[in-house]
Amino acid sequence: MSNTQLRTDSLAHALLGAAHAVARVKAGTALPQALAAIFTQTGAPPQARGAIQDLAYRAMRELGRADALLALLADKPPASAELRGLLCCALALLAHEEGARDAPYADFTVVDQAVNAAASDPAMLHAKGMVNAVLRRFLRERAILLAQAVKHPPGRWNYPTWWVDSVRAAYPEDWESILRAGNRAPPLTLRVNRRKTEVGPYLETLAGCGMAATRVGPVAVRLERPVPVAQIPGFAEGMVSVQDAAAQLAAPLLDLQDGMRVLDACAAPGGKTGHMLESADIELLALDSDPLRLARIDDNLARLQLRATLKAGDAAGDGWWDGTPFDRILADVPCTASGIVRRHPDIRWLRRKEDTARLAGLSAQILDNLWRMLKPGGKLAFVTCSLWPKESELQAAAFAARNNAARLDAPGQLLPVADAGEDHDGLFYALFQKTGV
Repeated sequence: MSNTQLRTDSLAHALLGAAHAVARVKAGTALPQALAAIFTQTGAPPQARGAIQDLAYRAMRELGRADALLALLADKPPASAELRGLLCCALALLAHEEGARDAPYADFTVVDQAVNAAASDPAMLHAKGMVNAVLRRFLRERAILLAQAVKHPPGRWNYPTWWVDSVRAAYPEDWESILRAGNRAPPLTLRVNRRKTEVGPYLETLAGCGMAATRVGPVAVRLERPVPVAQIPGFAEGMVSVQDAAAQLAAPLLDLQDGMRVLDACAAPGGKTGHMLESADIELLALDSDPLRLARIDDNLARLQLRATLKAGDAAGDGWWDGTPFDRILADVPCTASGIVRRHPDIRWLRRKEDTARLAGLSAQILDNLWRMLKPGGKLAFVTCSLWPKESELQAAAFAARNNAARLDAPGQLLPVADAGEDHDGLFYALFQKTGV
C-alpha cells in the first residue's frame, strides 16, 4: 500500500486504507487484524486510523450491495483485490437514494477522492480512469442499478444467501428485523461498576460532561454518540467498562456469592470476567487458549483494580485443572458469532455454512469436559453469541440430555434489538445445575 502523495486527513487516504482492509478480508483475514496490519504498515496517525476503520466497517455492512453493483457496472472483474476493494468502499458511500440527507459525503467528493486514491497507489494507477468511469456511471444510472442490485439476497440484505436462508428458517417471523439489526452500526454501551458508583450518579456525571445517555439494563448505559474510551468519564479509573447489554446478563445469572471458586472458560477479552469480580468477592480462574488474549484480560483487570488467576489452556482438555471442582462455571464457548454481526460485520463474509456444525461439535466437547469439573449443586452458564439453533437451543437441549443436567431459568435466545429502552446483541443463555453426588 502506497499513499505518500495523500494527506492523512483526506478521504482519499481513508478510502485507500479501507480498500486494502477489504481486500484482506476477502482473502480470509478478520477485519480487526486486517486493519491492525495496515496501521502498522502505514504508520497512520490516530485520526486517520479512525477514518480508515469507519470506512472499512461501512464497506463490510454494504459489501453485498456493492459487489452486486460492481458486477452490473464492470464488464469484467477488477484486476486486483485492492482495486475491487476501493470500488466497493466508494460504492458503499454512494449507494443511497439520490439527494439523501444522511449521505456522509457529497457524491462528487467521493468520486474525486476515489480517483485520487487509485492514482496514489502504483498497483492501481493504471485503473484511475476506470474508477472514474464506473463511479460516474453509477451516479447517472443510480436508481436503475440499485433496483437491479436488490433483486438477489446479497444485494438486498448485505449477507451471503446461505446466511439469509438460515435466519429465515430459524426465525420465520423475525428474520427481516434480525437482518436489519445486524446492518446497523452498534451503540457504545457501558457497564457501570457498582463497586465504585451506581447508574443514577453516573448518568448525572455523563450529563455534566455534555454526554447524553440512556439506561438499557440493570447496570447498562448506552451513550447517544460513541466516543473514544479515553473521553469516557471514569473509564481509566475503572468506574465503567465497555460491554454490550446482552453480555452483561452473564454474571447475574450465576448467582455469585462471596468465597465461591469460579471458572471463566474461554474468558478473553475479559468483559464477563471483570463483571463477575465486580459482583462478589470470589476466587476466579480465567482460562483462555490464547496467551496473547489473556494479556487483554490482565490489562482490563488492572484498570478495574481487580484480581484473578489467569491461565492459558484448552477448555476441551484438563491439563490446566488442579482437580479441585468449581462452584460456578461460565462457559462462553466458541461459535460462529452470528449474533454480533453489527459489531463484527466481516463475520458474515468470513463464515461458511459448514462452520456451524464444526463449532457446535467443539462446544459440545467443552461443555461435557467442564461439567465434570463442577461441584454437586454447582451451576454452569452456557453462553454463545450465535443465532443458529444448532449452536444454542439445540446444543443446550442435547447437553442436558447427555449429562442429566437440571436446566434452570435463563434468558434463552436473545435476538438483536435496538430501540429507545432496549439495545443488545443476539446472545443465547442456558443455565444448568448439577444434582446428586
